[in-house]
Amino acid sequence: MSTCLCDAFFDDVAKATVEVLEYLGCTVDFPESQTCCGQPAFNGGDWKSARTVVRHQMKAFEGDAPVIVPSGSCAAMAFHGSLLAFEKEQDLPEVEALAKRTWEVCDFIVNGLGVKQIKGNYAARIAIHNSCHTRGTGTGDAAATLLGSIEGVELVTYGEPEQCCGFGGTFAVAFPHISGAMGRVKIENLLELKPDMVVSADMSCLMHQRGLANKANIPYTAQHVIQVIRDALRNGGELA
Repeated sequence: MSTCLCDAFFDDVAKATVEVLEYLGCTVDFPESQTCCGQPAFNGGDWKSARTVVRHQMKAFEGDAPVIVPSGSCAAMAFHGSLLAFEKEQDLPEVEALAKRTWEVCDFIVNGLGVKQIKGNYAARIAIHNSCHTRGTGTGDAAATLLGSIEGVELVTYGEPEQCCGFGGTFAVAFPHISGAMGRVKIENLLELKPDMVVSADMSCLMHQRGLANKANIPYTAQHVIQVIRDALRNGGELA
């Protein structure tokens, strides 16, 4: 599942996901009919519209293959938000079935495929931002395991790592002042360590932080975890 943000802003993240999964031996099917995961409508309280989108996604991803998402937020919509939206619906079992085979990509690589070592190299001091929606999954530990295994990567830990960045999708629209203040806390903590880049399994969080940093003329470089993995493999000659 490529996600709306990849479709609109970060297509390279979706491409990197396919490249890495194929490198790891997976056969990737990309349903052209896929759309949004339904989270914007769900978070906005329009659960009827959210259910319409989720039902469309169930049709697009019918079958029993794992559904891999380069976004902890969208993955969480599949295995948490959707279950809430469908708790009184007759097709809840189908929604539960989709939820059980949906994975955030880092979680899938480490805990699904059992891969814990990435070949290649990537010279950078990297700070990992763990998004709120990945707190209930193995994503944070998986991302650290994968990045920490890459030759040349130095992981750095900054203050208040579990602090939400304040994006929250529609939350940033409904409460821009609170959202901005929360994001600036993340930026201030990062400034103390000055990593080469911030890496996350959610580009939505990084987009929010980068917007705040750019507005304040603060240098801010961000990548998705899967992009760093893909580039490390390329640097090591594992990928063309």
